Amino acid sequence: MRITLSTGTPAELVRPATVTSSTRGLVVFPDIMGLRPLFDEMCQRLADEQGWVVCAVEPFPGQEQLSVDERLAAMASASDERFRADAIAAAEATGCAAVGALGFCMGGMLAFKASGAGCFDRVAGFYGMIRVPDGWRGPHMTDAIDTLQQPDRCPTLAIIGTIDPYTPEADVAEAEAAGVEIVRYEGADHGFVHDASRPAHRADDAADAWRRVIRFLAPA
Repeated sequence: MRITLSTGTPAELVRPATVTSSTRGLVVFPDIMGLRPLFDEMCQRLADEQGWVVCAVEPFPGQEQLSVDERLAAMASASDERFRADAIAAAEATGCAAVGALGFCMGGMLAFKASGAGCFDRVAGFYGMIRVPDGWRGPHMTDAIDTLQQPDRCPTLAIIGTIDPYTPEADVAEAEAAGVEIVRYEGADHGFVHDASRPAHRADDAADAWRRVIRFLAPA
């Protein structure tokens, strides 16, 4: 169901249908197109299959009508402070003491930054940008690598396609040197996992990546 976070940002909150008391939460950061049926269905699946309370955050609150080009342009005026506040509010909305985070594309970058927020115990990012793309760079946005290099960030996993222009190998190697667990998929492009309608989608790699991420986010 759609809720409004304490920050005023819309979010999708889903509780598992067959579990009466969940002890683990998950915050999902969508790709740049934000909340839509693709992510509503993903949240429901994760909640039902894993027994988690899942909360997905709209990245452009009050601007949901923006086209993809308008959203890309708007990133230069985006603020790490707002994204961080929404991440913390979404973690609180799950009502769980233990909360992980997961993101895709731009949301993967936000997940990496959230690894230092103090409210997540594990973070995974699918092809998240390790450095802010040049066209998105603004006065209130830092690079994810700045957080990933912090000694107090939580354990972090990055799913990477080797031909993804948004995650050049030099950036990936720097994150790996900082202790991020990297899983590389040879020949995979940006967005190869979460949306089967994309030309870049690779079904076998997507299935493998999901298995790894679920295992990582659900420590024994």
